[in-house]
Order: sequence, then structure tokens, then C-alpha cells
Amino acid sequence: MASTQFTLFTLGCGSAKPAPPHQPSSTVLAIRNNLYMIDCGENAQSSFAALRLKRTRLSHIFITHLHGDHVYGLPGLIDTLALSGCTQEITIHTFREGADILYRIFKFFSPNLPLKISFNIIEYADAHIFDDDNVSVRTVALDHRIPDVGFIFEEREHPRHIIPEMIDRYAIPYSEINNIKRGADFHTPEGIIIPNAELTTPPAPPVSYAHISDTAYIPDLAQRIGPVDLLMHETTYLNDREKDAAARGHSTAAQAAMTARDAGAKALLTGHYSSSYRDLLPFLKEAREIFPNVILNKELLTLSLPL
Repeated sequence: MASTQFTLFTLGCGSAKPAPPHQPSSTVLAIRNNLYMIDCGENAQSSFAALRLKRTRLSHIFITHLHGDHVYGLPGLIDTLALSGCTQEITIHTFREGADILYRIFKFFSPNLPLKISFNIIEYADAHIFDDDNVSVRTVALDHRIPDVGFIFEEREHPRHIIPEMIDRYAIPYSEINNIKRGADFHTPEGIIIPNAELTTPPAPPVSYAHISDTAYIPDLAQRIGPVDLLMHETTYLNDREKDAAARGHSTAAQAAMTARDAGAKALLTGHYSSSYRDLLPFLKEAREIFPNVILNKELLTLSLPL
């Protein structure tokens, strides 16, 4: 049974200079009714609204690095959330410098926020940074012009599915259902043990997603990412501009495909296109010559995982 509780929304997949139809980088993951944003470039809140995402479900924002095209939309988004009456807690995962800058901006422009904003300080390193009931998140250090990390989201294990007929057959009380979903056997009042395998079916496998933006090609990055259901890896340039990519801390479509292949990813999602390109089909063609399962990213794209 496929999970239907892990969905990716692309708000923007362009690079530093907006070139319609592309907008600067921003992605949202919906995991079991909670929203997790990765980067927040300009116009992210407009795409957020166009996708009809619920503002009150946004709880975490992960910033890959402190270049403007990945953060300029954040002050406006926070202000809009405040004006909309949102009162939830939002944690921003960023470097120390980012927390200091953003705190001052919020304090100046939105001094009376009804939201509770907190910061989780991350390091330029491969590290585990966050856990909640839905997902575990770790970082991988990338190779860009400033400290920059990718994020790997690994969904928590789902509980087993209890078979409704078994509840009636064995008169299972409500208080026992969660234990059974976690794998426990059921003990009847007569002392008979009903094996869990008879009462339940296996859960859907957990989903994993890697978000790799703004990096030069790193040969050992694939091993550090590991197998994932979907890898979003920046494809700023085509391979005929490999030297430009290396000089500017970016990757080509071919290099992203090599990383997807070597990591054991099930699918590759392109993105962070240079504004010098209008036709994106060559990105698809170049990547598919190395790795067959490639998805061409675009604004407002929605993908339910696993694919």
C-alpha cells in the first residue's frame, strides 16, 4: 500500500535572477498534515497561496544557505502569517548568522508577532538536526561559495494496519488498539494469545526525500545521501557549461543524474535553473542519458510520494 501522506510542492525552482515562469527557490513538504518549507525565495508566499496550502499548518522552515534568492521571501511570509492571525510556533533551521539577521528583521518590521518564532542553529556539517513524530531530518555539507547544506527528510515508521474484522471477532477493546498497531499480540480474557500477524497487515514503507540545492558536483555526496525515494538535486547548467558550474558552485544536469544514480535514488527532480535557459527539455534529455527516472521541475508542481 502506498503512502498518501507525503507530498512535495514546488513554489519556485529558478536561480538567483527571476526569469518568468520561474521564481526563486522554495519547496514545501506536506507530511501527515504538517508543512515543512525548504528555503523561501521571493514570491514564495504567492505560490503558497496558489497551491491552497494552509498557513496554520506551517511549522518548520529549513534554510539551505544565506544567499538572497533562498531567504528574501521569508520576512514577507512571516508578516503575512501574522496579519492572517496565525498563532502557531514556527521553527527556522538556519546557521547562526541567519538567526541573528532574521531576528533583527522580524523585530524591526513585525514587533508584535502573534507567532512564536524560534531558531534551531545548524552547522556546516553532516549531522542529525531534527526529529518529530512525522520525520527525522539530517544535513549534508555541500560545496558552494558560502556554507550550504542539503536536507534529507526520512519519514517515521508507520504503525501497522489493524484489520477491522479482527476487532469484532476478538472483541478487542479500544485501549488495546494502539499497542496492537505498534506490533503487540492480543491476550484474550481467557488467556489465549492472538499473534499480531493475524490481527494486522504491514504498514506502508516510510518515504525519504533529499533536497540538494546550490552545490558543485561532489563525487562522494551520493554515498552520504544514501538511497531515497526522491532526490531534488540542483541542475543550474547543462554539461556544455560544466566549467561555469564548477566556478560558481553549481552542478549540471548530467552531474545531478550521476549523483542520483550513485545514491540509489528512485527518482531525480531537477531545479534551480539558470535564467539563461528558456527551453528546459535539454535538462531532461541530458539527465536521462545517465539516469532514466527524471522529473522536470516547474512552479506549482505537486508530487505525492512514493511515486
